[in-house]
Amino acid sequence: MQIKRAILPQVQEYLLPGKVVVLYGPRQVGKTTLAHNLIDFTKLKSRFINADELLYREALGSQDRQRLGEVLGDAELLVIDEAQRVSNIGLNLKILVDSFPHIRILATGSASFDLANKISEPLTGRKITFTLYPISYNEIQQEFGVLEARNQLERWLIWGGYPAIVTTENPDLRARLLGELVGSYLYRDILEMEGVRRSEKIVDLLRLLAFQIGQEVSHSELATSLALNRKTVERYLDLLEKVFVIFRVGGFSRNLRKEITKNTRYYFYDNGVRNSLIQNFNSLKLRNDMGLLWENFLMVERRKINQIAARSVNAYFWRTYDRKEIDYIEEYGGKLFGYEFKWGSGNIKQATRAEFLKAYPNAELMTINRDNFETFLSPVPRGE
Repeated sequence: MQIKRAILPQVQEYLLPGKVVVLYGPRQVGKTTLAHNLIDFTKLKSRFINADELLYREALGSQDRQRLGEVLGDAELLVIDEAQRVSNIGLNLKILVDSFPHIRILATGSASFDLANKISEPLTGRKITFTLYPISYNEIQQEFGVLEARNQLERWLIWGGYPAIVTTENPDLRARLLGELVGSYLYRDILEMEGVRRSEKIVDLLRLLAFQIGQEVSHSELATSLALNRKTVERYLDLLEKVFVIFRVGGFSRNLRKEITKNTRYYFYDNGVRNSLIQNFNSLKLRNDMGLLWENFLMVERRKINQIAARSVNAYFWRTYDRKEIDYIEEYGGKLFGYEFKWGSGNIKQATRAEFLKAYPNAELMTINRDNFETFLSPVPRGE
């Protein structure tokens, strides 16, 4: 079974002559499958190239118009999978676009830091970027139906959304596949980089973060726990973000001196990866980290749905030094929207609500729980 990806129509829409669509995303998330689906969907005369193959990698890195033209042939759509493997890929794509203005190009890559550095400057004004995340709750709803998706909410919270995991029914096999994913794929881009040799420290770092979801993270404390210097920890965190294992959210402040802004919170792009790191796939009734799972799930699912809805937002958390806090703040359309995540009963504390709205009187605040989370994860924004 193959899950339909909601981003496909958007990618097709922006696949225009003279433009390069860059599709980022972690390994094993389905970029190659989406590229093949796009070829079928567009009906254009297409050429698919895997840049892991040396022959094509050398030709695509040649900066030679004639050799690039030979690679292109009579294709109208050129797909370059694992494009970060090609040396000077940005410059070579620029030559292709300038020399063959009729061509549409899709370049995929798992190592965003590498691909972005090679592409951004040469392709200024010529590229459009998308990120393919693990399968979203919205995509699961579309595939299995609203009732079945909600009925299996526990499964998505525990096992996450990697395609191979979503389509596997056997829990033992799911655990094994996630173990392979975490052990063999997620760190490969980092470990291939010169100067990164401490794979066990990266795993230890992620395990520490797995227990600090929704909390401000001290880089100094992480460094002490790992027996590393702070700069090394910060470098590892940056690399883990760039290969789509974790993402950071900063503090929000406009008015109050006592608001915390310098600290950072980290979340995982996938709950299943997080649970594999701590080797805990227990059912929800046996867990003491339900609040962490729920918050991480909602944070990353909101990130996915914002892209599906083509909604560009600034994302923060809000906390004061006297411990008033709101889990998630979005700045969108000139307004602030605050969300507090609750797995169980409860609401935003009255003192917190009063202080936040006093500072930001035009903001909206809302508690997200099991009764209304599907609205929060809908492509249609509130107020539209």
